[in-house]
Amino acid sequence: MKDPRRANAVSNSLAIVEVVAECGVGVTAKEIAHRLDMAPATAYRLINALVADEYLVRTADLRGFGLGVRLHGLAGALNTPVVPGAARQCLAEFRTTTRFAVHLMHLRSASVQVANEDPDHPVQGERELVRHPHASAAGKLLLSTRTQWRAMVSDPARITTHTHVEPAVLAEEMRVIRETGYATAVNELVPGIACLAYPVYSEHGTAEGALCVSGPSGRFAALLEHDESARKYAKLLGPLLY
Repeated sequence: MKDPRRANAVSNSLAIVEVVAECGVGVTAKEIAHRLDMAPATAYRLINALVADEYLVRTADLRGFGLGVRLHGLAGALNTPVVPGAARQCLAEFRTTTRFAVHLMHLRSASVQVANEDPDHPVQGERELVRHPHASAAGKLLLSTRTQWRAMVSDPARITTHTHVEPAVLAEEMRVIRETGYATAVNELVPGIACLAYPVYSEHGTAEGALCVSGPSGRFAALLEHDESARKYAKLLGPLLY
């Protein structure tokens, strides 16, 4: 990454906007500075300027930031991945086979994005899902595809008492995900919720999305019974999406 201290104000400001767009509403100035390896004083100065110009907006509790009104159009284009009708039909078919939630996630460069939410089972913990990839099944799947995943979670937050934050534990999870072809998270993002995430590949063989099946953590064994069908639908979705 380019040293932010050598970059000009415009480049740094754009980098800040990009971090806010990726992390979602509520990201703090400290998190932005850490993510960009930027001096806190520089980050605070540029953030205040972006707020004044309405490119960013403070959250109601004054602790974090979101995209401002001058970026709403751009944010809408960036934050709403297009899911073609054939892919939506494929998801709907899978949903008829289970009572668990079925969501489609888009894997961005450093974060996870909800692409298609189960209409009967809303995504829980979406804010944390976007900001903390190590705490969700889809996020772990994303990390497992990145050679520099450790840099992406250099200071992992413990979202719940079950969130894995120990480097050795996370490293072992990355190995298991690559070996088994799917990721799991049990009570790590939201207490009482478990999730499985399966990669959706592009024609070039890169994981661009994640097909997620989630439900009560007490029924984790029942979730695992959908392994075969989840793999099938993830494979079907690939050419329809990417």
